[in-house]
Amino acid sequence: MTATSKPFQTEVQQLLDIVIHSLYSHKDIFLRELISNASDAIDRARFESLSNNAILEDDHEWKIKLIPDKDNKTLTIQDNGIGMSAQEVEKNIGTIASSGTRNFLAQMKEQKTAAAPELIGQFGVGFYAAFMVADRVTLTTRPAGAPDAATKWESTGSGTYTIETVSKQKRGTSITLHLKEDMEEYLEEWKLRKIVKTYSDFVEHPITMDIRREEVSRDENGKAIEGAEKRVTLEEETLNSRKAIWSRPKNEVSDEEYTEFYHHVSHDFQDPAEVIHWNVEGNTEFRALLYLPPRAMSDLFMPETRKHGVHLYIRRVFITNDCEALVPHYLRFLRGVVDSADLPLNISREMFQDDRTIRVIRNNITKKILDTLSSMKERNREKYTEFWTQFGGVLKEGIHLDTANREKLTELLLFETSNSEPGQLVSLHEYVEAMPAQQKEIYYLTGDSRAALENSPHLEALKSRNYDVLFMSDPIDEWVVQSLPTYKEKALKSIAKGEMKLDSEEEGKKREQERQENEKEYKDLLGAIKEALGDKVKAVKLSDRLTDSACCLVADEFSMGVHMEKILKAMHQDLPPARRILEVNPKHPLLQAMSNLHSQNAKHAKLAEYTELLYDQALLTAGLPVEDPLRFTHRISELMASQAGSLSS
Repeated sequence: MTATSKPFQTEVQQLLDIVIHSLYSHKDIFLRELISNASDAIDRARFESLSNNAILEDDHEWKIKLIPDKDNKTLTIQDNGIGMSAQEVEKNIGTIASSGTRNFLAQMKEQKTAAAPELIGQFGVGFYAAFMVADRVTLTTRPAGAPDAATKWESTGSGTYTIETVSKQKRGTSITLHLKEDMEEYLEEWKLRKIVKTYSDFVEHPITMDIRREEVSRDENGKAIEGAEKRVTLEEETLNSRKAIWSRPKNEVSDEEYTEFYHHVSHDFQDPAEVIHWNVEGNTEFRALLYLPPRAMSDLFMPETRKHGVHLYIRRVFITNDCEALVPHYLRFLRGVVDSADLPLNISREMFQDDRTIRVIRNNITKKILDTLSSMKERNREKYTEFWTQFGGVLKEGIHLDTANREKLTELLLFETSNSEPGQLVSLHEYVEAMPAQQKEIYYLTGDSRAALENSPHLEALKSRNYDVLFMSDPIDEWVVQSLPTYKEKALKSIAKGEMKLDSEEEGKKREQERQENEKEYKDLLGAIKEALGDKVKAVKLSDRLTDSACCLVADEFSMGVHMEKILKAMHQDLPPARRILEVNPKHPLLQAMSNLHSQNAKHAKLAEYTELLYDQALLTAGLPVEDPLRFTHRISELMASQAGSLSS
């Protein structure tokens, strides 16, 4: 039959331009697409052969074969799948509105056929990817069970194609790419192996290639014999592993296989902390094999460098190695694979964010991981504590970002406390259960480290009552408490902000009388201290939270705390000057001495000096820098010299 030339539909030509120039970010994708289409064709033939044995003909061994030809600069992708008739070729390639695979799946759905195969996607779109690397594409195909009905299709992608009837001995499809001049690397064995390993390693059917080897005769010492004739061998090898362990039942996968795959997918040499393998069925179906790593990776806080996150596969075909849309940012420590049957193979990164199926998968993964962590926390606290030590700071981000799962995340929180040993962690539930009956709030303190928090003067009044205080030393804790004002109807209260109401009603009456007496006694001194410090402080008050220290700085109830200020300044944020309340301890000898000095001479020069020392001391205990370190050291030296002189006299 003479070849007939026909024009592409306008939409097809437009699609070709899109595929070649913008749909795919890497040219290597063309081979993934063609292998995927070949896999579809085999799946369909295998399925239909269950009810029509004639489809098998004399070929029972399903296979996809790559045939590079360096002499002719062609690459052929050959399968023994279902093949196409001339009408199907024109319908599936000459037009864009139809797809053989899509129609087949629609038919299976309409007939509600059981055990329908999973097919990778729309033949037309994937096929056009060939034109990214080829300036001419030749397709020869014969449908199974029709030995006299082979069709040849050919095009340069420039607007027309030719179609004719030819002879072909075996069922299936052969696609020959006449490669562009700068695309000859796709004829190299190493390149083809790499693409198959990257994108199609878990395709169910063997992807083979004839491997040419040259051997030279060698002497007994292993040295090549000069002038000896080279022996050439040609052996067919399978390039893909076909070991998609996530598609196998859990009871058929050994611990060693899970661990080996973790090493492969994460590039981590250690064993995983937890394996999470499950299938989801229903309106959206997917398989997932996810891992909790044993330690934090170096890219945990550098997402731009991350290359081994959660890999997305579509029907065992690799799409991307870090699909950020699949998991919330606070679960970015996850490693593993998600394989969906409901996503189109040619989905773009932009489409990930808006795709409904991706959102459903994301919600399922989030729930599964949080449930797994909750279970680990209950059944193996030591293991969960190890996990929390590595990833707790990242998981806390979800409290601020994920309102839908905030309650679950809150139950996963662990903290050191003032009453616990270093390294011993308690949950909010455990903290509340251990609270004394008279304690009405959950107390916390933020800071740089446990050592700094343990020495904070803000703890003194609570220590005297044996009240426990949560130590929050992660920078993210400042955002956590903003999003978590209460837990089980108990307010979270910073002991470095606002007023502290620790007394019972009876104690409060006694304390109020004592406070009134102290305020009367120290009123003039407090006024003098405030006048000396000016706008450095918002107010000067007597403290209910100090028992041993002379002073401390306290923020208003809803203003920025000292730790938050330090974090934001470290991030180079432009902040207005903070004015805090200076609280002083009326029972401290220094305040009593200053009061006596003030009552003798309100203008005494030492009062201003002691006031500055008092304020600098408050800055230091808050972890803030003093305004003039040199002057501060001079005042301390003078005070020490004066004290030493009085002792020696």
